[in-house]
Amino acid sequence: MEPLRVSLLCWGLVLFAGVLLREADASIMKIRKLCKFCDVQPTNCNGKGSCSSGCEITSICTDDNDVCVSIWRKNDDNVTFDTVCHDPAKRLYGLVLEDYNNSKCEMKERRGMGSLFFICSCSEDECNDHIFFNAGSSDVDSQVVLVILVSLVPLLVIAVVVIASFYCYRVYRQRQAHSRRKKGSPLDFSDAHAIIIDEDGSDSSSTHANNLNHNTELLPIELDVLVGKGRFAEVYKAKLKQGSSVSEEQGFETVAIKIFAYEEYASWKNEKDIFSDADLRHENVLHFLTAEERKAQRQYWLITAYQPRGNLQEYLTRHVVSWPDLWTLGSSLARSVAHLHSDRTACGRYKVPIAHRDIKSSNILVNSDLTCCLCDFGLALRLDNTLSVDELANSGQVGTARYMAPEVLESRINLENIESFKQADVYSMALVLWELISRCSAIGEVKEYEPPFGNLRENPCVESMKDSVLRDRGRPEIPNSWINHTGVQMVCASIQECWDHDPEARLTAQCVAERFNDMEYLDKLSDRSDSEEKIPEEICVVDEKQTL
Repeated sequence: MEPLRVSLLCWGLVLFAGVLLREADASIMKIRKLCKFCDVQPTNCNGKGSCSSGCEITSICTDDNDVCVSIWRKNDDNVTFDTVCHDPAKRLYGLVLEDYNNSKCEMKERRGMGSLFFICSCSEDECNDHIFFNAGSSDVDSQVVLVILVSLVPLLVIAVVVIASFYCYRVYRQRQAHSRRKKGSPLDFSDAHAIIIDEDGSDSSSTHANNLNHNTELLPIELDVLVGKGRFAEVYKAKLKQGSSVSEEQGFETVAIKIFAYEEYASWKNEKDIFSDADLRHENVLHFLTAEERKAQRQYWLITAYQPRGNLQEYLTRHVVSWPDLWTLGSSLARSVAHLHSDRTACGRYKVPIAHRDIKSSNILVNSDLTCCLCDFGLALRLDNTLSVDELANSGQVGTARYMAPEVLESRINLENIESFKQADVYSMALVLWELISRCSAIGEVKEYEPPFGNLRENPCVESMKDSVLRDRGRPEIPNSWINHTGVQMVCASIQECWDHDPEARLTAQCVAERFNDMEYLDKLSDRSDSEEKIPEEICVVDEKQTL
């Protein structure tokens, strides 16, 4: 029995030792790292994003404290990787490993290594095989953001100071303007330039409707005499009292008041909206002051500059014009229509083109310098590119029948091309130019004033005009005697191109204006003289227009 006991004891000791050895080995395997381990080798990793080290060797680190390390270098065009196990307590290439507790190997650039040098360390098995170059970018981004913020702070401070100063200035101007109104200080409404005061006290163009009286304070206006009456409105000569007192010693400014009944709100609003476009302002377009709603009288008012010479139709009825007069009137008319039709202002800024749609001699006023002044925008249409064909179709067949283009009379205007509305305006303008020539002394014998298609009744209807313009292809007569004068001959040539039956064949208003500019005063011996007076001045008649 004794040998058996000894044998069993020996086997027990062996088994116990084996258990101890297995536990020791397990403990060693658990503590020591598995890391990629390669000498310096070339790599395709470009140092951006993430990439693999390309090392195929996995090594058991010899030291329990070792961590996995990857090093990426770029020297000129040579890019290399090497991976090692290393004790973070010791320096590697003179560097201390700072981020070895990470689970990922996140590259950090280190300076002073003689080349572009990135290193990363981590504590997971083989974690140095897959490396990341985005680490630290957030720090860089935050630094960049900080630099930007520091740079912008002075600009923000300056902007706040400027805005605060501007606000204080506006408040000051508002109080100053309010004080002037209380004291009854005069307002300046010269025909050449009118400045109105906004609700906040700032200056702005007088083409902004209803700013002068802030929609609440009606202007002190005294109606003088009725000078014109049409289908939609009446036109009065009026006096604008410049002070709060009604005494004549305070002074008056003569203006024109176009008065619409409450039922004609749509016509008033359309004309007000057209006038409210600051880009409409032009030396040959009627100067607009403001618009008002007069609730007490149940009326809507448009207040404009007053032109004592009246409209062109009345002026031609009373006067015979010389060739220089004709040139001045015709060229200014072409410029005004060209300005309406243009999509650019004189300074090159974009503007919405406008079609007048009722050009005729009674809708053209005569300025003191004998230039034309286009007015009456009640039927005008803003040619916005956003308008649909249906919206254009709903604008209707409008205008005065005598001056309607063939395609308008026939209701066949091309609604898919906004140029069609401009072409119709050019046709009407040609008839007005014909009226000018018919009263010009340069043609020889001058007959009494007669409107275009004068053989028709006073206010021909659309059907009568269709017979003359569409069926007979009729146009006002241009006698041979008219072309004896070179300048008149050139204007007649333009007229014939402008009233062509084919809208596409017509000249543009801009082209007509340029032709006038190319003309010289051919009748140099003819001085501009006082025209023959037949009836008193200061009569302005607004013909009744037809809207169908």
